[in-house]
Amino acid sequence: MSSGDFCPRCGDPVPKRAEPLPGMPRERDAVLCDECYFEDFELVDAPDRIQVRVCAQCGAVHRGNRWVDVGARDYTDIAIEEVSDALGVHLKAEDVQWGLEAEQVDENSIRIHSTFSGLVRGTYLEETVTVPVRISRETCQRCGRIAGGYYSSTVQIRANERTPTAEEQARATEIAETYIAKREEKGDRDAFITEVNQTPEGPDIKISTNQMGRGVSKRIVRELGGSFEEYPTLVTEDGDGNEVYRVTYAVRLPKFTPGEVIEPDDDGPVLVRSVQGNLKGVRLDSGAEYEAQFEEGETPDARTLGTVEEAEETTVVTVEDEHAVQLLDPETYESKTISRPSYFDPDESTVPVLKSRAGLHILPADAVESDEE
Repeated sequence: MSSGDFCPRCGDPVPKRAEPLPGMPRERDAVLCDECYFEDFELVDAPDRIQVRVCAQCGAVHRGNRWVDVGARDYTDIAIEEVSDALGVHLKAEDVQWGLEAEQVDENSIRIHSTFSGLVRGTYLEETVTVPVRISRETCQRCGRIAGGYYSSTVQIRANERTPTAEEQARATEIAETYIAKREEKGDRDAFITEVNQTPEGPDIKISTNQMGRGVSKRIVRELGGSFEEYPTLVTEDGDGNEVYRVTYAVRLPKFTPGEVIEPDDDGPVLVRSVQGNLKGVRLDSGAEYEAQFEEGETPDARTLGTVEEAEETTVVTVEDEHAVQLLDPETYESKTISRPSYFDPDESTVPVLKSRAGLHILPADAVESDEE
């Protein structure tokens, strides 16, 4: 049914169109007939070409103003995604259907063939476009920093009046690696360990940021005990004139470690169980729990008598009473009467003991077993 109007371009009558809703603008091209309307109509708006910047080292893709980890080596899916985001379909199209197909031209060139269809003014339209995608291989900022040995903080693992044990050094390094790996998994591209230097005093762990150096230090101290100090050094100024500092985090592990036997006072030796917070352990003469005073922390004034690694199995000769037991000295094989701790099992025929300058002491069986495991 004609509206009584004529197409201003070709002069043919124009069918009656639905009036726009109140307050809505009238379509500019509504006065054109279908033939003239479709002469200039484009169902799909597509870029002439797309360049995708990728890191040749880690596979990250540059999007917007930052690098995004995708872990890709085959960039076909990335090319399809980039083209999909760049394509536009005319707002007047209804019941739109589309599909994309990738054609690998060479290692760095991909063609994306896109087919779209839909209804416009009740007319079925179909359009095919091809978008060339060029893969540009670069080095992202993170990989460039790693390759250049960049770091902002150093976590030094040391111990009070001793060298950290091999187990402590390995565990401290593992704590650092685990923490940084979790930050990486959450998408933090500033998270990386530049290197771990082994020194005679303990490892030096070079880390990408000061904030992560502090986080690593806190986690090491939380698990292994001790404390840490920060020593900042001014290295430069950024583009805005802000001072940039490189920080050394000096971690000091406690003087004593779990599994050591120490003599802190006149009440007899203590097997160290924990150095987190205040030093905690068990009295070897009585089996009573021990905890250092608050002001002593994890390093009370004490001397080391030995460790559970030095324990030897010896024979129980006889149980004299509730407070004493007779054992064979593992070196002289003489019978000796010593204090009977509460954890001693009178039904056992042998027990682990530690012989030191303070005498012979029965160790808890679980302390020796856990160490062997």
